[in-house]
Amino acid sequence: MKGFFEWFKSSAKMKRWMLVILIGVVLICYAIAQILVYETVEATALGIGKIIVTFVAGFLILVSGIVFLNKRTLELFVEATDERMENKKNINVKSLIFNKTIYEKGPNVVVIGGGTGLNTVLSGLKNYTSNITAIVTVSDYGEEITHSRKELGTLPIDDIKDSMVALENKKGDMKKILNHQFQAEKLRGLSFADVFFLGMKEINNDFSEAVVKSNEVLNIVGRVLPVTLEEIRISAELNNGYIVNEKSRIPEVVSDKITQINRVYISPTNCRPAPGVLEAIRDADSIVIGPGSLYTNVIPNLLVNGVAKAIKESKAIKIYVNNIMTEQGQTDDYSVSDHINAIIDHCGEGIIDYCIYDTGEVIPEYIKRYNREGSFLVEQDLDNVKGRKVKFIQKNISAISDGKIRHDANLVASSVIELICNDLKYQDKQNDPQYVMLNTKLQSDKRIEKIKKKQRRAEKRKGRYSIDTKEKRTSKFSNKYSERIKSIKESDPRIRAKKLQADRMKRRSRNRGRN
Repeated sequence: MKGFFEWFKSSAKMKRWMLVILIGVVLICYAIAQILVYETVEATALGIGKIIVTFVAGFLILVSGIVFLNKRTLELFVEATDERMENKKNINVKSLIFNKTIYEKGPNVVVIGGGTGLNTVLSGLKNYTSNITAIVTVSDYGEEITHSRKELGTLPIDDIKDSMVALENKKGDMKKILNHQFQAEKLRGLSFADVFFLGMKEINNDFSEAVVKSNEVLNIVGRVLPVTLEEIRISAELNNGYIVNEKSRIPEVVSDKITQINRVYISPTNCRPAPGVLEAIRDADSIVIGPGSLYTNVIPNLLVNGVAKAIKESKAIKIYVNNIMTEQGQTDDYSVSDHINAIIDHCGEGIIDYCIYDTGEVIPEYIKRYNREGSFLVEQDLDNVKGRKVKFIQKNISAISDGKIRHDANLVASSVIELICNDLKYQDKQNDPQYVMLNTKLQSDKRIEKIKKKQRRAEKRKGRYSIDTKEKRTSKFSNKYSERIKSIKESDPRIRAKKLQADRMKRRSRNRGRN
């Protein structure tokens, strides 16, 4: 009984909503009573109107009282059980869902890769959780070393820097600042990012610790870790046995030799992961691999000693986000299956639980621009995956940004979070504050996305929707435009030549197999 009377204390703020509910019930009962004795009441429009108004008012008051009573009950529950709340005297559900302290206790997501694809995923995930770790490659072997790096003797930090920009806490000038080239005579040609990380390294006496501390200094959401502290060399062995030791020349050599990549490897082969990398993977709730250049950004991270093993042993949900377009000289004519098989061939089975791939809903005119450069839509062939343990999720995750086909940051992130929510639901954790936060945010974002889609369709009908609109994501399936795509390919001599080259390459591979 003592616990029962706690609900009626003034600090509980429950009595007011109980009174509101009581008033609503009284008004509804009064209106119903008037209906029951209606025969004795003069049947006038005024009398009927009073009954209707009384009933509607009572119903609205009752519903409002129930909603606010439940809301206050949840607030009391959180106040009593959740140690994350900073100010227990002023708690509301909105602050529970969107307060930064809650985001910090969100799901632990590790993202592995590099380049634009990785940064797209990071910029979307930070809207759901602050508990993000980006693991990136430290390698630009074979590329021209910048004047700034020559002068300062620093490691290649482009992927680290770009990931930190993607995880920027509030949209500001971090990108402009980190990319700034000094103009003063004594500093001319030096990059602010190189100077900053060199200073952090000297202060902390360790590059890995310098990166970790930089996460705090720059106040980013989550953290960025180099996969290894050693500058690795990425080499490729082609199907014809030719070895390419320079990362930047791999696409060029593959195209010139009219062959494909058989495997990639890193040197030194026994390079150790940076401090914190394996721990982050083991503690993760979800591990996201890709999207990005398959052979130069994604797989090299997985080849560092212990990384693939840690991913397989982790209880996290392992998700691979497939590329939308093939990459000339790396993944020519690759399907979804080919991308996954390449990862399995290099790292073994058990490294991917789910594969999220695009529906292929990309406007042909944009595809044509990529076709001219030797890139095509990734074929949605799912039948030849090795191991057969990968579950496939098809989502419309493509968008047009600055005239380029990109992954939509919010749609990729919501797909990842949806998988995490489903896993929590499977574990019967629907009452877990983490599930409540994620599911509420997810449903809210879905409603917003539906509204945006309606607005885009309305603008399209009015003829005000330009093909170069920055955020356009038109709904269309590749088979709907198959004739247009085919005619575009056939009309472009460069694309035709590329197709003939690919056919010759396949015939040579078949002939070698017979011999």
